[in-house]
Amino acid sequence: MEATTGAALAMTALLLGTVHTFLGPDHYVPFIALARAGRWSLKKTLAITAFCGIGHILSSVVIGLIGVAAGLALSSVTDVESARGGLATWALIGLGLAYGVWGLWHGLRNRPHTHAHVHEDGSVHQHLHGHKEVHVHPHGEGRAIWVLFIVFVLGPCEPLIPLLMYPAAQHDWTTLALVTAVFGTTTLASMLTLTALGWHGLKIIRLGFMERYVHALAGGVLALSGVVVMVLGV
Repeated sequence: MEATTGAALAMTALLLGTVHTFLGPDHYVPFIALARAGRWSLKKTLAITAFCGIGHILSSVVIGLIGVAAGLALSSVTDVESARGGLATWALIGLGLAYGVWGLWHGLRNRPHTHAHVHEDGSVHQHLHGHKEVHVHPHGEGRAIWVLFIVFVLGPCEPLIPLLMYPAAQHDWTTLALVTAVFGTTTLASMLTLTALGWHGLKIIRLGFMERYVHALAGGVLALSGVVVMVLGV
């Protein structure tokens, strides 16, 4: 393959990796929302984002290479990616709804309430009482992270497939590696940048009495991001 063609594919991968990530709220909104709800550190948030992003990219690379090895047409591989995309979107919506329901129960459980207190002299007074905020247990949080990882593995990098199949069909493994590296690095860098910006932005926001419903709000945001992806087809 000519050097100019390889360079053009690399530049296209750079552009598509950036646009693909920015236009897809599912690439960063779930991490921002869950980090705010779980009070994750920035380091933990970015580590989980990178973990899911790598799975997201590698799954599409594997699908594309299998398609080439099996002699499938580009349209066939694209159909597979489209089906994966639909499944991933519904999975994200389902995760958001389930997390939101749990968050609502969590918030109602921790709603401040009054208790009557009787003194020895017979006088009675009431005082406001609230349970300590219960955070997600480590094993429960771990399950949520793995579910999110599975959603990202299911989610396709559809713009990557045509870029992969052309050099693969030409047996130009150097260009294939270059395109994969450029697209993957750009996608991960964009995901991490947007997530970090969102993390810092939400950190300064105080929700007041709605703070105890932060998990429910996060679940709603996850489901909404899935709906946006479905409607926009990104």
